[in-house]
Amino acid sequence: MTDNVSDATSHTGIDDPVAVRLAKREDLLANGPDPYIRRFDVTEHVADIERRYTGLEPGVSTEDVVRVAGRIMAMRDQGKALFIVVRDATGDLQLFARINVLGDRSFGFAKTLDVGDWLGAEGVVMRTRRGQLSVAPTSITLLTKSVRPLPEKFHGLADKETRYRQRYVDLVANPEVRSAFIARSKVVSAVRHCLGDEGFMEVETPMLHPMQGGATAKPFITHHNALDHDFYLRIAPELYLKRLLVGGFERVFELGRNFRNEGMDQSHNPEFTTVEAYQAYTDLDGMKELCQNVFRAAAMAACGTLDITYGGQEVHLGGA
Repeated sequence: MTDNVSDATSHTGIDDPVAVRLAKREDLLANGPDPYIRRFDVTEHVADIERRYTGLEPGVSTEDVVRVAGRIMAMRDQGKALFIVVRDATGDLQLFARINVLGDRSFGFAKTLDVGDWLGAEGVVMRTRRGQLSVAPTSITLLTKSVRPLPEKFHGLADKETRYRQRYVDLVANPEVRSAFIARSKVVSAVRHCLGDEGFMEVETPMLHPMQGGATAKPFITHHNALDHDFYLRIAPELYLKRLLVGGFERVFELGRNFRNEGMDQSHNPEFTTVEAYQAYTDLDGMKELCQNVFRAAAMAACGTLDITYGGQEVHLGGA
């Protein structure tokens, strides 16, 4: 914290929360500290702290200094103590800020922060008497001032239209959604590694096709100015992948986007990701075996087991 902190809280008479935040932002830009810090070196994530200090007893404070950062999700003012819950990519952590540690100016500035602001803190790891694992900050840094309030935390974000059109808001309001993004990333990585281990070469084929093919679907049409010719966003990579087999490659695959200008709902998107693999010198049974291996690799990466539950049904991917 710098010392040139003016009173950013004196915005009485303003009922609009966005206007209040904008006023605070303008005050910070004019008088400091900078509300948009370019760099803050994080040494620990929440999950790392929880794992390392799982056995720390209530009321015990360590001498281990950490630097954490995240979005403010909740604040509770207890006079000379301030409890701030910050959320990073791995979870939530409480900051136990005290006026006798931070000093009057830094503590007063901390009270002007809003839920939704991005915050960096340096301090020691401790566990409160009530058993809450916390960091007791010796310094607090505003990393980014948020000018819009988060969705009401008690109700979350329930409107499906907003959730799917503004996924970043959905991720903030419904943290359980994050697990789907993480699982997808693991699945994509596992598919790539599995096919690579099977001897398949990953390729990238054209997205713009002079003619539609590879599937029956209505395409998106665009115009190439230099060639003065209409092209189609691909509906499938099939034809180009098969040409690679004609050219002599024996095992190829592509994991990428396709585009189909058709219906759209919660389970159908006009742009979507597929994996297509082609292998010479095999038959249907060989491709079935390949698919089994891919599904097993994906399940292990995302779930850690071959016994999964989907749609209320128990599915065993281990084979007979």
